[in-house]
Amino acid sequence: MTETVQITKDPAYNAVDPADFPAMMDVDRYGDRTTAFDKIISATHDHFWDPLDKKYIDFTEPFDMENEALLPEEMFPIFATRVGEKLQGKDKVGFINESVRWMLSAILHGEQGALSLSASLCHILRDPGAQEYAANQTREEARHVAAFSKYVAARWGKPLPVGPTLGNLLTDLVNAKEVYKKIVGMQMLVEGLAMGAFATMYNKARDPLLVKLMQLVMTDEAFHHKFGKIWADRTIPKLSVSEQETIEDWAASCFQTLLLNLINPEQMKDVYARWGMDWQDAQAALIEAITDEERRKRMNESTDIFRVLIKTLLKAGIITNRTKAFYATYVNMDELKAEGDEMVGDAIAEDGIKFLQTINFGDKAANKGSLLLAAE
Repeated sequence: MTETVQITKDPAYNAVDPADFPAMMDVDRYGDRTTAFDKIISATHDHFWDPLDKKYIDFTEPFDMENEALLPEEMFPIFATRVGEKLQGKDKVGFINESVRWMLSAILHGEQGALSLSASLCHILRDPGAQEYAANQTREEARHVAAFSKYVAARWGKPLPVGPTLGNLLTDLVNAKEVYKKIVGMQMLVEGLAMGAFATMYNKARDPLLVKLMQLVMTDEAFHHKFGKIWADRTIPKLSVSEQETIEDWAASCFQTLLLNLINPEQMKDVYARWGMDWQDAQAALIEAITDEERRKRMNESTDIFRVLIKTLLKAGIITNRTKAFYATYVNMDELKAEGDEMVGDAIAEDGIKFLQTINFGDKAANKGSLLLAAE
């Protein structure tokens, strides 16, 4: 068996074998606690919400799924092709809403992956502070699973199966023994994709319940992203050249897999088939209709999921001149580098936190200030 090689530059991320529980009972370990995550842990109560409590969110709110599209049709490039232009009226609404079902099902599976991965970090992180943060995130991911399950149940009954690309990636991340793969893979790659998707739906969804759900989830995800940022700040500058290249190449490989496969018709072939479209014909039509320039234009929108992901990797120092050209195929890297560190969705999350403070603390909320800034 190949020995697991950890790339650790800060004691906060020291790990043990998941089967080595005796290491967790080492008496010296309990007092050897990092303070790196204390502010994020302390903020947990301030952005608490309960998907089962109607004062936070009410999943009985109605929406006319038969006649109203959950998202605007311009978000679906297939309608600009010879295949998609045949869909009109209720058929178009039906295809959009079933596509949103597929998207939200993928998000639900991603949240389950984040839950299981965070729990797995509790088994291997030696530092009690890092372990407590992972336990907190596990709890927050569990409420996301509950919330997305309730939304999908309210609008469709049950979710769709996970697509093979996302399913395989999540399985690899959850089962990985390397801490860097778990943190880069989940806290940066998957969470980066999610924040872009959440911000897009928050801004464009026509169902007020879906908009509210997106904001509530983002109040948690903004802190999860900061956990990844803390790792990057404490790890990336200390890497050797070979270690940097290992992490950089692995991130680029994951990005390429997601970019090429995550949202292509093959992953959604059952959705296309339900509306009388062959996925291979749909894919060929998309290739005919969407030029590289059009694709680049889409990816330069601030909430585009892959643009958000590239910015996350760039700001973390995982993209260097060595791989910059690969990502520059899709976005203007110089413009991205010149942007501030604020991530898409931070402002949305901040407003959501103020809403939660009002519910959770009433008049005391006015004195709490900015939690996202406090957690830096």
